[in-house]
Amino acid sequence: MWLLDVGAILDQENDIRGFDAEIEVLKLSNDKSTSYAILSHRWGDGSEVTYDEMTGLAAMKPQKRDNVRERDGYQKIIKSCEQAKKDGYKWMWIDTCCIDKRSSAELSEAINSMYRWYRNAQKCYVYLNDVVESNGWPEWFSRGWTLQELIAPTEVEFFNNSWVSIGTKRDLTSSLEVITRIPEMVLKYEQVLRSTSTRPGVAHIMSWAAHRKTTRVEDRAYSLMGLFGVNMPMLYGEGSKAFQRLQLEIIRVSSDHSIFAWNSKGQRPKLLPRVYRRRKSESIWIHQRTRAVYVPPERTLP
Repeated sequence: MWLLDVGAILDQENDIRGFDAEIEVLKLSNDKSTSYAILSHRWGDGSEVTYDEMTGLAAMKPQKRDNVRERDGYQKIIKSCEQAKKDGYKWMWIDTCCIDKRSSAELSEAINSMYRWYRNAQKCYVYLNDVVESNGWPEWFSRGWTLQELIAPTEVEFFNNSWVSIGTKRDLTSSLEVITRIPEMVLKYEQVLRSTSTRPGVAHIMSWAAHRKTTRVEDRAYSLMGLFGVNMPMLYGEGSKAFQRLQLEIIRVSSDHSIFAWNSKGQRPKLLPRVYRRRKSESIWIHQRTRAVYVPPERTLP
């Protein structure tokens, strides 16, 4: 994975007239042996800084460089690095500029590794650009990719649009459970998703994503791969077939048949095995042998 050199980024920014094209602001590193912070955020329309722009910033003509530096996306990078430095981290990962999206192979590797990268990060900063002080409903909670970015990291801290801390995942667990419908145990201990004895049912995990949206149809499926511990190649342009491939991959590694029970009305679809029984007065189905729980979402995925 490519990581931003926090010191190099901030030194360069503080001495903008002394931009040195020889200084490397991105370094190829190992997520398992490097201590780094990571950013979770809502992408801005046309304001984000790409890998190509970040690596070529020092060599740009002054006017073009200033245009990049004035973008909200660039300021987000600087503020993230300032927070990382304050917390004692030398390396930072941000999806907008740490993936060379010109390479389809690198993009595919990054998407298949992203859950692990968030899980292995020492700290995750969640930047809520639409929250003033501590008020407002963040769009961050409605996006597909941010689901895994909430669950995977152990340490998560939320910031408003002025980069003022408004709490941590640990402190806000009860509120987050109400907002996201993700059980408190999963929010506190991500490893329960990797345990055969404590893992929620497949359909239950699917329900957490029911109200979330992605810009690309395929990302509805790709953003869920890490939660189910599966991998598959990226085929942008395949549309809803991506979700079908995700289902097949889940079936291949899991014996949980609730994957077929994706029904918006809480009714037993034809494909839901008879071993599931509906609990009286509740819209949940219980697997009679494994006790896996299916919680039907209010809205179906593709």
